[in-house]
Amino acid sequence: MKILVCVETRAARIEPVSLELLSAAHALAGAGQGSVEAFTLGIEPSVAGPQLAFVDTLVSVTGTSAYTPEAYGAAVLAAVRQRKPNIVLASYTPLGLDVAPALALRAGMALVGYCAELTLAESAVEASSQIYGGKLRARTRTPLPVVCVVTPGAYPEATAAGAFHGEIVEIAPPTAEPRMRIESETAPDASGVDLTKAERILCVGRGIGEKDNIAAAAEVASLLGAELAGSRPVVDSGWLPKARQVGKSGQKVKPKLYLCLGVSGAPEHIEGMKASELIIAVNTDAKAPIFDLAHYGATCDLLELLPSLEEILKAGV
Repeated sequence: MKILVCVETRAARIEPVSLELLSAAHALAGAGQGSVEAFTLGIEPSVAGPQLAFVDTLVSVTGTSAYTPEAYGAAVLAAVRQRKPNIVLASYTPLGLDVAPALALRAGMALVGYCAELTLAESAVEASSQIYGGKLRARTRTPLPVVCVVTPGAYPEATAAGAFHGEIVEIAPPTAEPRMRIESETAPDASGVDLTKAERILCVGRGIGEKDNIAAAAEVASLLGAELAGSRPVVDSGWLPKARQVGKSGQKVKPKLYLCLGVSGAPEHIEGMKASELIIAVNTDAKAPIFDLAHYGATCDLLELLPSLEEILKAGV
């Protein structure tokens, strides 16, 4: 049993979602007496840190610095054809969505998406996948070899101690002339709010109803000493600026308090706030996925809650 993990890096550091994949691979390898291989693109093998301590083989393609779906996809396909893994793990991230479907097609492997749990069953992988925004789970059994796209937050980050002592296999980058190139990169505006440093966050979701109701949430956030944030539907509607978005395509936050009002808890949002110390959720839908993660929850109407909460906070109770 051989498991290949598609590792994502930023500034020569392994992204947290890839550390989660390494945990998943380690669990699967332990169950199937297998080996774990980590695929990296564009970083030198010397940067392999303690998170890779239990990785048996580092498969490295160097010579390519900027990420494009074309470059990563061609490189990981070359690695798969050479290493012949039984299972390939990718994260449900922009990179994973770019690469995993094309990789499965070109390598002749099955593809399973939105995986929240993976187990081995003889010569197959059994997966529990989130569908319909996380409200339902689908269980599948897929014969090997297979590419599994894992939902961020499904596994804890790998925290292995020690140094990497496994084998390093270097693969030459594909020689085909690339059709894509990076023209420029634009960094986020660092002068605005930084949700990643906030100790308290009040996040509003689609359940806030309309833009005019944002003011009431902002007042309560101010009284709590919290930053106001929003889920993607709120930001896409133009009710809050992009800098205040939490989730896969927004900010990843770890506040001491995360109060979410009218947030359903889609996997994309969970990815951005799952590490919060205390999560309090308010949603009229008792089956909303956010309640699976929240420490405390209530199914009351948030538009009735906000005035009462404002009154209590102003009274200093």
